[in-house]
Amino acid sequence: MARALGLDQHGVANAIAISGTAYNALRVTRTGSLSNWKGLAYPNTAFGATHAAFLAMRGVTGPLEVFEGNKGLMDAITGRFELDWSQENLEAVRRTSVKKYNAEFHSQSVLEGILELRAKHHVRPEEIESIRIDIFDVAYHIIGGGEEGDKQWVRTKEEADHSLPYMVAVALLDGDVSPAQYVPERIAREDVQTLLHKVTIQPDEGFSKRFPAETPCRIQITLNDGRTLAIEKQDYEGFYTHPMTWEKAAAKFERLAGPFTGTAQRAAIIEIVTHLETKAVTQLTELLRAPSART
Repeated sequence: MARALGLDQHGVANAIAISGTAYNALRVTRTGSLSNWKGLAYPNTAFGATHAAFLAMRGVTGPLEVFEGNKGLMDAITGRFELDWSQENLEAVRRTSVKKYNAEFHSQSVLEGILELRAKHHVRPEEIESIRIDIFDVAYHIIGGGEEGDKQWVRTKEEADHSLPYMVAVALLDGDVSPAQYVPERIAREDVQTLLHKVTIQPDEGFSKRFPAETPCRIQITLNDGRTLAIEKQDYEGFYTHPMTWEKAAAKFERLAGPFTGTAQRAAIIEIVTHLETKAVTQLTELLRAPSART
């Protein structure tokens, strides 16, 4: 944001200092019994960082020793660390991954695998006896019932999109994991509430060692007649090792933005983003703030 506003080195430093001091959110937002704040925490941070950049642009200063100073980030939060700036660059952007489904990031490979099994074998929920998913430990702890709490008690959108059992069950039932799968009446329906209790999640040591270079998982669906359907994944379409095509990314944008924007507005946004490096940021923000005609 500071770069977009054209701040100099001093301005950027103060924007970072203000943000780094004021916006250290707690992880409890995304653990245990999840609240509405889970979905608002990151937007609030972005809002705060934007505000900090505007303040810095107008000469407001922040504590420049925000990292290493007395009671700064290192003392209060992270512990001591060192950075070798000769080894740092901006190439991490090439490791960017995007979500294929409207679901917590670590669930993406599982959901892709579940939907592949559903399509290949025409799985019917009433035929399912049990579903076992072996996955890397980070996913298990965040969305699988590990250290961040039980994931089979699902009543709200915030709980649903951080519950791998729910997401697996609703994918099998609906063939999709999109905003429609998180409306209250869908979450409460008996079919998904019954099926999610047939899902068991287990951490796998071998998979854990392969993360974060991969997002591996193994899925086994046992049917009432004794047959087992299985698939193993190492990543998904959208992970940095398996990039999503631009056409599919644009199609995802069309599907999600469709209810809120007009056809011409979406086309113009796609065109701007396609050539973003040659455009002024105001060209995009003007489009984003324009009233939408839903036609």
